[in-house]
Amino acid sequence: MLAYIIGVVLFALGICVSVALHEAGHMLTAKAFGMKVRRYFVGFGPTVFSWRRGETEYGLKWIPLGGFCDIAGMTALDEVTPDEAPRAMWRFKTWKRTVVMSAGSITHFILGFVVLYLMAVTMGLPNLNAGPTVPVLDSTSCARPTTSKAEAEAQASAPCPQGALTPAASAGLRPGDKVLAVGGKPVATWDEMLTAVQATSGRTVFEVQRGDQQLWLVVDVPKVQRWSPSGVKDVGMIGAAPKVESPTVQYGPLAAVGATFDFTGTMFAETAQRLVQFPERIPAVVTAIFGGERDPNTPVSVVGASRIGGEAVERGVWVLFFFLLASLNFFIGVFNLLPLLPLDGGHIAVVWYERVRDWIRARRGKAAGGPVDYTRLSGITMALVLVGGAVTLLTVTADIVNPIRIGQ
Repeated sequence: MLAYIIGVVLFALGICVSVALHEAGHMLTAKAFGMKVRRYFVGFGPTVFSWRRGETEYGLKWIPLGGFCDIAGMTALDEVTPDEAPRAMWRFKTWKRTVVMSAGSITHFILGFVVLYLMAVTMGLPNLNAGPTVPVLDSTSCARPTTSKAEAEAQASAPCPQGALTPAASAGLRPGDKVLAVGGKPVATWDEMLTAVQATSGRTVFEVQRGDQQLWLVVDVPKVQRWSPSGVKDVGMIGAAPKVESPTVQYGPLAAVGATFDFTGTMFAETAQRLVQFPERIPAVVTAIFGGERDPNTPVSVVGASRIGGEAVERGVWVLFFFLLASLNFFIGVFNLLPLLPLDGGHIAVVWYERVRDWIRARRGKAAGGPVDYTRLSGITMALVLVGGAVTLLTVTADIVNPIRIGQ
């Protein structure tokens, strides 16, 4: 239990540090371009302590869920003092404002990349090809019946009883053999081989690759009762286990750079896919709140992610802990760039709308249109805030009453 609590706290702390660095990204780029940063605080609520250095006040607040960077004149509607007016953010060039507003997401991307790189050179990156995809035998065993899930799990690691049928071993199949065909039917994956074996019985020819040799071995395949989620069925079974690739791959310092870039690209693609599927998975979250089975592919909140992180530490699966932390940074970074107010992506969209609009007006011989009036967008912004708040409330509730667990 103590390990679980430590894991939850560590993961929550990791998220807090990520958000603090997100805001630091805004602050540092704004200062680099000469914009005035009034305040940089970690957390929300009452102030724990603060100090002033130069023109900026730094501090910590009691609720460590986020933070903020107060840049003078982020929009033309923001009030600024006369001495701040020349350095108001909205007066700067479009590309500079874009860099400042995207710096938070870029910081998340850098953090995610660094976490993955450190994983690559220490504990290894998750092996995306792990699993019994190739029909290569790792070991041979016995063919014995199972009539329940508990029995199937118990027999997975139990030794074969005296006199049990060992079809694969009796026919001469050995660990390392690659099955090419079953009963004349070619198989390319372990699942295809398993399907072919379960559908057959009696003397069956197995075409096997063993080193440089190609062999044809006759296996007497018995029909055995086997439990599956769909019920107990009579299936063919030879008593063989697949060779599974290592769940992680470790790299040297140089090779890890390319491997991390490749893995990061895969994670970006998965993040984009999850964002597209996000709305259609919300009903499943509601179902889970009211007692339905929690789909492991449904969205999770910071609470749910911290709980999974705690379980990972409790079980000693640090690869999952850091992988989840990197994934969350990528997700937050991409999500924050969506062209929706009040996200940074929404502000970037407004800035570039102004730029394109003024370019078109200039081509027509007209003067620039001036800054966008954000008050006209307040209705849309409020609606998005309410929707976002509702989704957050749903996911937090589901993560409390019906959380996703490791191995689910």
